[in-house]
Amino acid sequence: MTDTTTHVRAPEVVAEFVGATKRFGEVLAADRIDLRIRRGEFLSFLGPSGCGKTTALRMLAGFESPTAGEVLIDGRDVSAVPAHKRPVNMVFQHYALFPHMTVAQNVGYGLRQRRPRLPRREIELKVAKALATVRLADFGPRRIWEMSGGQQQRVALARAIVNEPKILLLDEPMAALDAKLRGEMQRELLDLQRSLGITFVLVTHDQEEALAMSDRICIMGKGRIAQVGTPQDLYDRPRSRYVADFVGKANIVSGQITGRQAGLAQAVVGNGVKVVLRDEPDDDRSAAEIAVRPEALSLASRDAAAPERAASLPARVTHRTFLGDHTEYLLVAEGIGPLQVNVPRQAERALGGHDVGASVHVIWPEGTGLVLAADD
Repeated sequence: MTDTTTHVRAPEVVAEFVGATKRFGEVLAADRIDLRIRRGEFLSFLGPSGCGKTTALRMLAGFESPTAGEVLIDGRDVSAVPAHKRPVNMVFQHYALFPHMTVAQNVGYGLRQRRPRLPRREIELKVAKALATVRLADFGPRRIWEMSGGQQQRVALARAIVNEPKILLLDEPMAALDAKLRGEMQRELLDLQRSLGITFVLVTHDQEEALAMSDRICIMGKGRIAQVGTPQDLYDRPRSRYVADFVGKANIVSGQITGRQAGLAQAVVGNGVKVVLRDEPDDDRSAAEIAVRPEALSLASRDAAAPERAASLPARVTHRTFLGDHTEYLLVAEGIGPLQVNVPRQAERALGGHDVGASVHVIWPEGTGLVLAADD
């Protein structure tokens, strides 16, 4: 048999963190970060405040130098290279536009700082192209204060791409936008990234934003990388409680593992209820934490028979919230405690809803849920 794996070309690496560590006095902001960023991908650093994501971005931008380790761009160590000499540009959270300049002057600012100087006509052509790319072709003469929040963000993007960087860094650029405009700008950013082919690196604390936009997500916690993967991998196969809690919503249930076979685990949860779930970690623990997504569970009345190959957990409804496409139920399950179940609107219509205070069964299908690895 021929081994075809040697014919698969590995993704080209445009930037890399090699044991990158950053200390601010006694504070360890980034702890031995090892990460390869692929050319042309949309990568997001995701995590809560103080997790190290912005420090990682600033080390890549050149605004911070690692205390130890290296930051590479195209295989070259740039740890000591100042920001203005790196092939990267950054879009800041508050855009950092010059209010006394026109839109065109803002976009062309970086070009005018180049040495040797570019001809005026070349600058004008590059600015016009960048504004057309972000759909602001006719806005060059306007003042910044005449632009809406979404338009100002596009001006900041045009200023960043006009220098044709290898990597575009985005520091929570949509935090100041309302929900509707944020969704529109997410789509525009994706279209822009695909058309330009530039590597985009986003820092955000918004999990929905990261899930919607990223080719890969790097989950950060306590200055370290907790897990890197595609949005679907992180959602379906979180390695730890930290990741399961941070990416989407998850019910975390304690259980006793009673058997393992072929990627599945048999467990006992609550008051002796037996469940069968996926088993990713390679360990032999008997006590474990189990993650199960709210949409993977369903509800049935107490007098209804449980489906085949499913477990049934007695519970009581404490809250019911209609959210349009689904209804969110909060429950207390016997021997387990709080659980959340999301019921699609179509299922709610077909089977009927459940009132607050109602006694129900939470239906846990076989193979649903995942045994989590222990958090560090």
